[in-house]
Amino acid sequence: MTTKTTTYLKAEAVEKQWIVVDAQDAVVGRLATFIAMRLRGKHRPDYTPNVDCGDNVVVINADKVKFTGRKLQQKIYYWHTGHPGGIKERTAGKILDGKFPERILEKAVERMLPKESPLARKQMTHLKLYSGAEHPHEAQNPQVIDFVSLNAKNARSQ
Repeated sequence: MTTKTTTYLKAEAVEKQWIVVDAQDAVVGRLATFIAMRLRGKHRPDYTPNVDCGDNVVVINADKVKFTGRKLQQKIYYWHTGHPGGIKERTAGKILDGKFPERILEKAVERMLPKESPLARKQMTHLKLYSGAEHPHEAQNPQVIDFVSLNAKNARSQ
């Protein structure tokens, strides 16, 4: 009788790739799901939940992402200052027009990773977000993935 064994990936055996994703006109939720899957390594056949086996992801044009429906005006991000009555709010449109528009995509990806986990914090360090079309990671020879053309629902024109 033969038994099937599960193989676990060792941290030393992981070969990380570098990928570049252009976020221009991409829908935020769909793009964040794709990025979170690549950061965790779930696209790999040898995925191991307790090992950082994901890729390094570089996102360019992170300030040009799109929302579906009326989320640009209706989606509200909350945070608390730590003082009594210190709850603050800002709409997604104001954040995209503000100083750090890439935080929209950063928070979307961060909230798709495991919560309160040292592994998730380490995986988030492999995400590089840039507002413009330029990035300083050309030396790693990243593979370019055309996310928008993978599915017609991935893009939004207005």
